[in-house]
Amino acid sequence: MKLRYKILFIAIALIGLSSCKDFLEKVPDTRVYLVNLDQLEQLLVTAYSNNNYAVVGELSSDNVIDTNSPSEDGMRYNYSSYNQYDEQIYAWQDVTLDISDSDSPSGIWNGCYGAIAAANAVLEKLEEFETLGEIEGEAITASDKARMDAIRGEAYMIRAYHHYILAQVFCMPYRGPQISATLPGIPYATKPETELDPKYDRGTLQQTYDNIENDLKLGLQYVTDEFYEVPKYHFNVAASHAFAARFYTAKREYDKVIEQANAAFKGNDPATMRNDFWDQDFYELDNGARYYTSVDRPGNFMMIDTYSTWLRRWGHRFWTAREGLRGSIGGPGPSWENCKFSHGSGKSKEEWAMMPCFMNSFLSSSSNSEYGAIFLGTCWEQFEYTDKIAGIGYVHMIRPEFTSQETILLRAEANLFLGNIDAAFDDLYLWNHEHLQLDSTANYNMTELTKEDIIKFYNVDYQRRRNYTNFGIMKDFHIDEVCPSDKYHMTPEIEPYMQCLQHFRRIQMIHMGNRWFDIKRFGFSYNHKMGINDVYTLEVLDPRYAIQIPNEVIGAGLEPNPRSVKYESIGVTRDACIAN
Repeated sequence: MKLRYKILFIAIALIGLSSCKDFLEKVPDTRVYLVNLDQLEQLLVTAYSNNNYAVVGELSSDNVIDTNSPSEDGMRYNYSSYNQYDEQIYAWQDVTLDISDSDSPSGIWNGCYGAIAAANAVLEKLEEFETLGEIEGEAITASDKARMDAIRGEAYMIRAYHHYILAQVFCMPYRGPQISATLPGIPYATKPETELDPKYDRGTLQQTYDNIENDLKLGLQYVTDEFYEVPKYHFNVAASHAFAARFYTAKREYDKVIEQANAAFKGNDPATMRNDFWDQDFYELDNGARYYTSVDRPGNFMMIDTYSTWLRRWGHRFWTAREGLRGSIGGPGPSWENCKFSHGSGKSKEEWAMMPCFMNSFLSSSSNSEYGAIFLGTCWEQFEYTDKIAGIGYVHMIRPEFTSQETILLRAEANLFLGNIDAAFDDLYLWNHEHLQLDSTANYNMTELTKEDIIKFYNVDYQRRRNYTNFGIMKDFHIDEVCPSDKYHMTPEIEPYMQCLQHFRRIQMIHMGNRWFDIKRFGFSYNHKMGINDVYTLEVLDPRYAIQIPNEVIGAGLEPNPRSVKYESIGVTRDACIAN
């Protein structure tokens, strides 16, 4: 594998991963050297990958279906795929087509390592400044030191975050220290590359997580909101703690999740950071989509600007339709089951229950399950013209990467496994309460959430009686097999609340790709129907949980993810976990 970077100020070129041929045609180190703190801050602006993992994550998940596959009524379409590799991702196959696309696995890999290389260049230069004791011939002042610490904190957080995304996409889920020490990780880059032909080792998944945690702790020591013009496009204090809460959730270190989630709220009541989006009345949908990712909303902790064509897949072959829609943003839930809508007439009439607040936020006026729908807040495209006459430019998609709403749900999960059901319910209640459209009369019978609602709705027999089983709202948890713990277990008492939590998380993170990460860590199994007759099944601990690393990287000598191995659950069954 060939990691390289080229730091050019003024233009500030992005840093990337290259094939052997491309790399050998270039001088290994063509940096224009950084000389002051202004330049370091400018470089960190570019150190957030603009490659979006949403396409890979959503197409792999249960949020998306193949509309060319017949429905129960025999309805099917003949749509083309937006990109060639969409079919490979949907079938959980190794991607060999259109690898240059920014949304592809190669794009994710290159983007993350480019961001990491920029962070490493900044950290190296900070160390050089400190060794010299001066910047551009001037002694380092107390003001300089404060800025340097802030820059250092952001660089460490950037490095930790992008390695974390690489691990989430290209590795198996974290499985505890013992098993994770036997699983492939990803190369952890901590120094700028200056050699012509460096060799890299993937290491173990445990080593990867240890390195992420080390950088995370270092970053948290220094992050601040003080020096940013627009803090919410950087790893500010709230976003850094929200990321830490997400990281420790993946490791099942729930006491730390509570600590970090509370720190993200900075001692404030999360209700003061409620999602006010649902109270707004937008005449144009794109205005609503822009407001959802606005830095002015208190519940948005950090946004990342990406170049992505994810939205353009709507109306093509793979999209959030049928059971993907009814199991998420366009289906029933514990407090909105009686909120009924209908479409069509006669035999073609379809009636469904859904959360009313989404009704005016879809790019589909009918929310028809056949054609599907999207929630604009998490996937709206904003186009930047470089030449309006020619109609060319860049496609932007703003990711609300860390929010108070997700952090509330992370804290709820932690409290459930810590045995604090009342505290967990309070956070589930708050998330539900935010979607009531409090300043509107159009609640359509949506009610405040109760514990009784959760226990009733997330029950297999109830789902069957209501004909919800085909929606896939409930899933069979295997979290204790995926990541065995001596301290935390799924029990019958918390299972309905966990079902509610994964359902709420699925809705909250729709179109962003994070559902795929939840599927892996919860150990979900499900099918992807494809075409007329094909059915692909993803098993618990399936080796395809780990997206294959890019072909060009394998060709350069890095170990691929195994495909023939069957990861075992070390004899831990779900029944045994419940018995404990």
